Amino acid sequence: MALIERVELQLANLEPQVKRTDAIQSFECQETPIVRITDADGAVGTGYSYTIGTGGPSVMALLQHTLAPFLIGREADAIEAVWRGCLFRTHATAVGAITSLALAAIDTALWDLRCRKANMPLWQLAGGAKPGVALYSTEGGWLHLDTHELVDDEVAVQNRGFRGAKLKIGRPKPGEDRERLLAVREAVGEGFDLMVDANQCFSLPGAMRRSPALAEADVAWFEEPLAADDVDAHARLSAHCSVPIAVGESLYSLAQFKVYLQAGACSVVQADVARVGGITPWLKVAHLAEAYSVPICPHFLMELHVSLCCAVNNAPWLEYIPQLDAITSSEPKIENGYAHAPNTPGLGIEWDWAAVAAHTAGSPVVVDS
Repeated sequence: MALIERVELQLANLEPQVKRTDAIQSFECQETPIVRITDADGAVGTGYSYTIGTGGPSVMALLQHTLAPFLIGREADAIEAVWRGCLFRTHATAVGAITSLALAAIDTALWDLRCRKANMPLWQLAGGAKPGVALYSTEGGWLHLDTHELVDDEVAVQNRGFRGAKLKIGRPKPGEDRERLLAVREAVGEGFDLMVDANQCFSLPGAMRRSPALAEADVAWFEEPLAADDVDAHARLSAHCSVPIAVGESLYSLAQFKVYLQAGACSVVQADVARVGGITPWLKVAHLAEAYSVPICPHFLMELHVSLCCAVNNAPWLEYIPQLDAITSSEPKIENGYAHAPNTPGLGIEWDWAAVAAHTAGSPVVVDS
Protein backbone atom coordinates (compact mmCIF):
# COMPACT_ATOMS: atom_id res chain seq x y z
CA MET A 1 0.00 0.00 0.00
CA ALA A 2 1.57 3.31 -1.10
CA LEU A 3 0.31 6.79 -1.92
CA ILE A 4 0.57 8.44 -5.33
CA GLU A 5 3.37 11.02 -5.33
CA ARG A 6 3.90 11.99 -8.97
CA VAL A 7 1.92 12.08 -12.22
CA GLU A 8 3.65 12.69 -15.56
CA LEU A 9 1.64 13.54 -18.68
CA GLN A 10 2.53 13.68 -22.36
CA LEU A 11 0.74 13.53 -25.70
CA ALA A 12 2.33 11.48 -28.49
CA ASN A 13 1.07 11.99 -32.05
CA LEU A 14 1.27 8.89 -34.26
CA GLU A 15 0.62 8.64 -37.99
CA PRO A 16 -1.37 5.57 -39.13
CA GLN A 17 0.66 2.94 -40.92
CA VAL A 18 -1.76 2.73 -43.86
CA LYS A 19 -4.55 4.89 -45.26
CA ARG A 20 -7.68 4.25 -43.18
CA THR A 21 -11.11 5.33 -44.42
CA ASP A 22 -14.67 4.38 -43.54
CA ALA A 23 -18.14 5.64 -44.42
CA ILE A 24 -17.91 8.82 -42.31
CA GLN A 25 -14.24 9.70 -41.73
CA SER A 26 -10.55 9.18 -42.31
CA PHE A 27 -8.15 8.20 -39.54
CA GLU A 28 -5.69 11.09 -39.81
CA CYS A 29 -3.62 10.92 -36.62
CA GLN A 30 -3.62 9.01 -33.37
CA GLU A 31 -3.26 11.44 -30.50
CA THR A 32 -2.05 9.31 -27.59
CA PRO A 33 -2.33 10.72 -24.05
CA ILE A 34 0.19 8.87 -21.86
CA VAL A 35 0.09 8.95 -18.04
CA ARG A 36 2.91 7.73 -15.76
CA ILE A 37 2.03 7.37 -12.08
CA THR A 38 4.71 6.97 -9.39
CA ASP A 39 3.88 5.85 -5.86
CA ALA A 40 5.72 6.38 -2.57
CA ASP A 41 7.63 3.11 -3.05
CA GLY A 42 9.05 4.40 -6.33
CA ALA A 43 7.00 1.99 -8.43
CA VAL A 44 5.75 3.32 -11.76
CA GLY A 45 2.69 2.42 -13.82
CA THR A 46 1.99 3.66 -17.36
CA GLY A 47 -1.41 4.06 -18.98
CA TYR A 48 -2.76 5.59 -22.16
CA SER A 49 -5.77 6.25 -24.34
CA TYR A 50 -6.18 7.65 -27.85
CA THR A 51 -8.12 9.75 -30.35
CA ILE A 52 -8.32 9.37 -34.12
CA GLY A 53 -7.35 12.92 -34.95
CA THR A 54 -8.94 15.52 -32.70
CA GLY A 55 -9.61 16.14 -29.02
CA GLY A 56 -6.25 15.12 -27.60
CA PRO A 57 -5.37 18.54 -26.15
CA SER A 58 -8.74 18.64 -24.39
CA VAL A 59 -8.04 15.27 -22.78
CA MET A 60 -4.64 16.54 -21.69
CA ALA A 61 -6.11 19.72 -20.20
CA LEU A 62 -8.59 17.70 -18.13
CA LEU A 63 -5.78 15.48 -16.91
CA GLN A 64 -3.42 18.34 -16.08
CA HIS A 65 -5.80 20.75 -14.38
CA THR A 66 -8.39 18.48 -12.76
CA LEU A 67 -7.48 14.81 -12.47
CA ALA A 68 -3.72 14.66 -11.92
CA PRO A 69 -3.85 17.03 -8.90
CA PHE A 70 -6.71 14.96 -7.49
CA LEU A 71 -4.53 11.81 -7.63
CA ILE A 72 -1.72 13.14 -5.45
CA GLY A 73 -1.86 11.55 -1.98
CA ARG A 74 -4.42 8.89 -3.02
CA GLU A 75 -3.79 5.20 -2.38
CA ALA A 76 -2.46 3.81 -5.66
CA ASP A 77 -3.89 0.32 -5.15
CA ALA A 78 -7.40 1.57 -4.31
CA ILE A 79 -8.24 1.53 -8.00
CA GLU A 80 -12.03 1.37 -7.68
CA ALA A 81 -12.05 4.24 -5.18
CA VAL A 82 -9.72 6.35 -7.32
CA TRP A 83 -11.79 5.69 -10.46
CA ARG A 84 -15.01 6.59 -8.66
CA GLY A 85 -13.42 9.70 -7.16
CA CYS A 86 -12.20 10.86 -10.56
CA LEU A 87 -15.65 10.27 -12.05
CA PHE A 88 -17.33 12.46 -9.44
CA ARG A 89 -14.56 15.03 -9.72
CA THR A 90 -15.62 15.41 -13.35
CA HIS A 91 -19.35 14.95 -12.82
CA ALA A 92 -20.19 18.02 -14.91
CA THR A 93 -18.49 16.53 -17.99
CA ALA A 94 -19.40 12.84 -17.64
CA VAL A 95 -20.52 10.70 -19.38
CA GLY A 96 -18.65 11.59 -22.56
CA ALA A 97 -15.62 10.88 -24.70
CA ILE A 98 -13.19 13.48 -23.31
CA THR A 99 -13.75 12.47 -19.69
CA SER A 100 -13.71 8.74 -20.46
CA LEU A 101 -10.44 9.01 -22.38
CA ALA A 102 -8.84 10.88 -19.48
CA LEU A 103 -10.15 8.38 -16.91
CA ALA A 104 -8.88 5.49 -19.02
CA ALA A 105 -5.33 6.82 -19.17
CA ILE A 106 -5.27 7.03 -15.36
CA ASP A 107 -7.02 3.72 -14.74
CA THR A 108 -4.77 1.73 -17.07
CA ALA A 109 -1.72 3.28 -15.39
CA LEU A 110 -2.98 2.18 -11.97
CA TRP A 111 -3.64 -1.37 -13.20
CA ASP A 112 -0.15 -1.46 -14.71
CA LEU A 113 1.27 -0.30 -11.37
CA ARG A 114 -0.73 -2.90 -9.43
CA CYS A 115 0.32 -5.73 -11.73
CA ARG A 116 3.99 -4.73 -11.67
CA LYS A 117 4.04 -4.59 -7.88
CA ALA A 118 2.29 -7.97 -7.71
CA ASN A 119 4.73 -9.35 -10.33
CA MET A 120 1.77 -10.62 -12.37
CA PRO A 121 0.58 -10.07 -15.95
CA LEU A 122 -2.69 -8.19 -16.40
CA TRP A 123 -4.52 -11.10 -18.01
CA GLN A 124 -4.00 -13.26 -14.94
CA LEU A 125 -4.64 -10.61 -12.28
CA ALA A 126 -7.83 -9.48 -14.04
CA GLY A 127 -9.29 -12.99 -14.35
CA GLY A 128 -6.98 -15.48 -16.05
CA ALA A 129 -9.57 -17.15 -18.28
CA LYS A 130 -7.34 -18.29 -21.16
CA PRO A 131 -3.87 -17.68 -22.58
CA GLY A 132 -4.85 -16.73 -26.13
CA VAL A 133 -7.61 -15.31 -28.33
CA ALA A 134 -8.49 -15.62 -32.04
CA LEU A 135 -7.51 -12.72 -34.31
CA TYR A 136 -9.43 -10.97 -37.04
CA SER A 137 -7.85 -8.18 -39.08
CA THR A 138 -9.25 -4.73 -39.73
CA GLU A 139 -6.05 -3.32 -41.23
CA GLY A 140 -7.07 -3.75 -44.84
CA GLY A 141 -10.83 -3.72 -45.33
CA TRP A 142 -10.99 0.05 -45.83
CA LEU A 143 -13.76 1.67 -47.85
CA HIS A 144 -11.54 3.44 -50.41
CA LEU A 145 -10.14 0.15 -51.72
CA ASP A 146 -11.59 -1.17 -54.97
CA THR A 147 -12.95 -4.70 -55.08
CA HIS A 148 -9.78 -6.22 -56.52
CA GLU A 149 -7.62 -4.61 -53.83
CA LEU A 150 -10.05 -5.68 -51.13
CA VAL A 151 -10.04 -9.29 -52.29
CA ASP A 152 -6.25 -9.37 -52.51
CA ASP A 153 -5.93 -7.98 -49.00
CA GLU A 154 -8.31 -10.42 -47.36
CA VAL A 155 -6.77 -13.41 -49.14
CA ALA A 156 -3.37 -12.23 -47.86
CA VAL A 157 -4.81 -11.92 -44.35
CA GLN A 158 -6.19 -15.46 -44.57
CA ASN A 159 -2.84 -16.76 -45.82
CA ARG A 160 -1.14 -15.17 -42.80
CA GLY A 161 -3.24 -17.39 -40.55
CA PHE A 162 -5.87 -14.94 -39.34
CA ARG A 163 -9.26 -16.45 -38.51
CA GLY A 164 -11.32 -13.60 -39.94
CA ALA A 165 -11.36 -10.04 -41.30
CA LYS A 166 -13.55 -6.94 -41.09
CA LEU A 167 -14.68 -4.93 -44.10
CA LYS A 168 -15.99 -1.40 -44.14
CA ILE A 169 -19.34 -0.87 -45.85
CA GLY A 170 -21.32 2.26 -46.71
CA ARG A 171 -20.85 2.78 -50.43
CA PRO A 172 -23.60 4.96 -51.97
CA LYS A 173 -25.45 2.01 -53.53
CA PRO A 174 -26.35 -1.18 -51.62
CA GLY A 175 -25.30 -3.17 -54.67
CA GLU A 176 -21.75 -1.86 -54.37
CA ASP A 177 -21.45 -3.14 -50.81
CA ARG A 178 -22.95 -6.47 -51.84
CA GLU A 179 -20.61 -6.90 -54.81
CA ARG A 180 -17.51 -6.19 -52.73
CA LEU A 181 -18.58 -8.45 -49.90
CA LEU A 182 -19.57 -11.41 -52.07
CA ALA A 183 -16.33 -11.15 -54.04
CA VAL A 184 -14.37 -11.46 -50.82
CA ARG A 185 -16.54 -14.34 -49.59
CA GLU A 186 -15.98 -16.25 -52.82
CA ALA A 187 -12.22 -15.71 -52.55
CA VAL A 188 -11.78 -16.75 -48.91
CA GLY A 189 -14.35 -19.55 -48.77
CA GLU A 190 -16.76 -20.54 -46.03
CA GLY A 191 -14.27 -21.30 -43.24
CA PHE A 192 -13.10 -17.71 -42.81
CA ASP A 193 -15.21 -15.26 -40.77
CA LEU A 194 -16.16 -11.90 -42.25
CA MET A 195 -17.42 -8.97 -40.20
CA VAL A 196 -18.75 -5.67 -41.60
CA ASP A 197 -18.64 -2.19 -40.10
CA ALA A 198 -20.85 0.71 -41.20
CA ASN A 199 -19.52 3.28 -38.70
CA GLN A 200 -23.05 4.55 -37.93
CA CYS A 201 -23.67 5.73 -41.50
CA PHE A 202 -27.08 4.17 -42.22
CA SER A 203 -30.67 5.02 -41.48
CA LEU A 204 -32.83 2.16 -40.25
CA PRO A 205 -34.30 1.54 -43.74
CA GLY A 206 -30.80 1.67 -45.27
CA ALA A 207 -29.50 -0.91 -42.81
CA MET A 208 -32.52 -3.13 -43.41
CA ARG A 209 -31.98 -2.99 -47.17
CA ARG A 210 -28.45 -4.30 -46.75
CA SER A 211 -29.23 -7.07 -44.30
CA PRO A 212 -30.16 -9.74 -46.94
CA ALA A 213 -26.78 -9.33 -48.64
CA LEU A 214 -25.00 -9.63 -45.29
CA ALA A 215 -26.85 -12.85 -44.56
CA GLU A 216 -26.06 -14.10 -48.07
CA ALA A 217 -22.35 -13.60 -47.36
CA ASP A 218 -22.67 -15.30 -43.95
CA VAL A 219 -21.40 -12.24 -42.08
CA ALA A 220 -20.43 -12.82 -38.44
CA TRP A 221 -21.68 -9.41 -37.30
CA PHE A 222 -23.02 -6.07 -38.56
CA GLU A 223 -21.13 -3.38 -36.63
CA GLU A 224 -22.42 0.11 -35.80
CA PRO A 225 -25.12 0.15 -38.48
CA LEU A 226 -26.94 3.17 -36.96
CA ALA A 227 -26.33 6.19 -34.78
CA ALA A 228 -24.97 4.82 -31.51
CA ASP A 229 -27.45 6.70 -29.30
CA ASP A 230 -30.53 5.27 -31.05
CA VAL A 231 -31.16 2.17 -28.96
CA ASP A 232 -34.73 1.69 -30.20
CA ALA A 233 -33.67 1.60 -33.86
CA HIS A 234 -30.99 -0.97 -33.04
CA ALA A 235 -33.60 -3.10 -31.27
CA ARG A 236 -35.86 -2.93 -34.33
CA LEU A 237 -32.97 -3.82 -36.64
CA SER A 238 -31.91 -6.71 -34.38
CA ALA A 239 -35.45 -8.11 -34.60
CA HIS A 240 -35.44 -7.75 -38.40
CA CYS A 241 -31.91 -8.89 -39.25
CA SER A 242 -30.59 -12.47 -38.96
CA VAL A 243 -27.01 -11.17 -38.74
CA PRO A 244 -25.86 -10.32 -35.18
CA ILE A 245 -25.71 -6.59 -34.45
CA ALA A 246 -22.51 -5.29 -32.80
CA VAL A 247 -22.19 -2.00 -30.90
CA GLY A 248 -19.98 -0.49 -28.25
CA GLU A 249 -17.03 1.52 -29.51
CA SER A 250 -19.12 4.70 -29.20
CA LEU A 251 -20.59 3.93 -25.78
CA TYR A 252 -18.99 5.53 -22.74
CA SER A 253 -20.43 3.92 -19.61
CA LEU A 254 -21.57 0.68 -18.07
CA ALA A 255 -25.12 2.03 -17.92
CA GLN A 256 -25.23 2.61 -21.69
CA PHE A 257 -24.31 -1.02 -22.30
CA LYS A 258 -26.97 -2.09 -19.81
CA VAL A 259 -29.65 -0.24 -21.77
CA TYR A 260 -28.62 -1.94 -25.02
CA LEU A 261 -28.55 -5.38 -23.46
CA GLN A 262 -31.86 -4.96 -21.67
CA ALA A 263 -33.49 -3.84 -24.94
CA GLY A 264 -32.13 -6.80 -26.90
CA ALA A 265 -30.60 -4.22 -29.25
CA CYS A 266 -27.30 -6.01 -29.88
CA SER A 267 -25.80 -9.48 -29.94
CA VAL A 268 -22.13 -8.46 -29.63
CA VAL A 269 -20.66 -5.71 -27.41
CA GLN A 270 -17.45 -3.98 -28.42
CA ALA A 271 -16.41 -2.02 -25.36
CA ASP A 272 -13.25 -0.01 -25.97
CA VAL A 273 -11.17 0.26 -22.80
CA ALA A 274 -10.20 3.86 -23.63
CA ARG A 275 -13.69 5.07 -24.49
CA VAL A 276 -15.45 3.34 -21.60
CA GLY A 277 -13.08 4.87 -19.07
CA GLY A 278 -10.46 2.18 -18.36
CA ILE A 279 -9.91 -1.41 -17.37
CA THR A 280 -12.12 -1.09 -14.26
CA PRO A 281 -15.36 -0.37 -16.18
CA TRP A 282 -14.34 -2.58 -19.13
CA LEU A 283 -14.31 -5.64 -16.91
CA LYS A 284 -17.75 -4.71 -15.57
CA VAL A 285 -19.10 -4.46 -19.13
CA ALA A 286 -17.60 -7.86 -19.97
CA HIS A 287 -19.21 -9.54 -16.96
CA LEU A 288 -22.53 -7.78 -17.60
CA ALA A 289 -22.51 -9.05 -21.19
CA GLU A 290 -21.70 -12.56 -19.97
CA ALA A 291 -24.84 -12.46 -17.81
CA TYR A 292 -26.81 -11.86 -21.02
CA SER A 293 -24.92 -14.63 -22.90
CA VAL A 294 -23.43 -11.96 -25.16
CA PRO A 295 -19.76 -11.97 -26.26
CA ILE A 296 -17.46 -8.99 -25.88
CA CYS A 297 -15.23 -8.33 -28.90
CA PRO A 298 -13.41 -5.09 -28.08
CA HIS A 299 -12.73 -2.25 -30.47
CA PHE A 300 -9.17 -1.24 -31.37
CA LEU A 301 -6.36 -1.07 -28.71
CA MET A 302 -4.96 -4.46 -29.72
CA GLU A 303 -1.90 -4.20 -27.51
CA LEU A 304 -4.02 -3.76 -24.36
CA HIS A 305 -7.17 -5.67 -25.28
CA VAL A 306 -5.25 -8.91 -25.86
CA SER A 307 -4.76 -9.18 -22.09
CA LEU A 308 -8.36 -8.26 -21.30
CA CYS A 309 -9.75 -10.75 -23.84
CA CYS A 310 -7.68 -13.43 -22.12
CA ALA A 311 -8.88 -12.32 -18.69
CA VAL A 312 -12.58 -13.10 -19.33
CA ASN A 313 -14.55 -16.08 -20.61
CA ASN A 314 -16.75 -14.37 -23.18
CA ALA A 315 -14.20 -12.65 -25.47
CA PRO A 316 -13.81 -14.83 -28.60
CA TRP A 317 -12.13 -12.27 -30.91
CA LEU A 318 -9.35 -9.67 -30.81
CA GLU A 319 -9.23 -6.96 -33.47
CA TYR A 320 -5.84 -6.76 -35.19
CA ILE A 321 -4.92 -3.19 -36.01
CA PRO A 322 -1.41 -2.20 -34.88
CA GLN A 323 -1.41 1.02 -32.92
CA LEU A 324 1.75 1.45 -30.86
CA ASP A 325 4.58 0.07 -33.04
CA ALA A 326 6.25 3.48 -33.37
CA ILE A 327 6.64 4.02 -29.62
CA THR A 328 7.01 0.54 -28.10
CA SER A 329 9.54 -2.29 -28.24
CA SER A 330 6.94 -5.01 -27.67
CA GLU A 331 4.12 -6.51 -29.70
CA PRO A 332 1.59 -9.28 -29.09
CA LYS A 333 2.79 -12.81 -29.75
CA ILE A 334 0.80 -14.24 -32.68
CA GLU A 335 0.74 -17.93 -33.62
CA ASN A 336 -1.67 -19.83 -35.89
CA GLY A 337 -4.21 -17.03 -35.93
CA TYR A 338 -4.20 -16.51 -32.18
CA ALA A 339 -2.74 -13.69 -30.12
CA HIS A 340 -1.26 -14.68 -26.77
CA ALA A 341 -1.42 -12.41 -23.75
CA PRO A 342 1.96 -11.14 -22.48
CA ASN A 343 3.25 -12.96 -19.42
CA THR A 344 5.42 -10.06 -18.25
CA PRO A 345 4.24 -8.08 -15.19
CA GLY A 346 1.91 -5.19 -15.96
CA LEU A 347 0.02 -4.42 -19.16
CA GLY A 348 2.69 -6.21 -21.19
CA ILE A 349 3.53 -3.03 -23.13
CA GLU A 350 7.20 -2.00 -23.17
CA TRP A 351 7.47 1.69 -24.01
CA ASP A 352 10.37 3.14 -26.00
CA TRP A 353 10.65 6.43 -24.14
CA ALA A 354 13.05 7.97 -26.64
CA ALA A 355 10.53 7.25 -29.40
CA VAL A 356 7.69 8.63 -27.25
CA ALA A 357 9.68 11.84 -26.75
CA ALA A 358 10.31 12.07 -30.50
CA HIS A 359 6.56 11.97 -31.14
CA THR A 360 5.71 14.45 -28.36
CA ALA A 361 5.62 18.22 -28.80
CA GLY A 362 7.23 19.88 -25.79
CA SER A 363 8.25 18.47 -22.44
CA PRO A 364 6.11 16.21 -20.25
CA VAL A 365 3.87 17.92 -17.69
CA VAL A 366 4.63 16.86 -14.13
CA VAL A 367 2.21 17.12 -11.22
CA ASP A 368 3.59 16.12 -7.84
CA SER A 369 3.37 16.75 -4.12
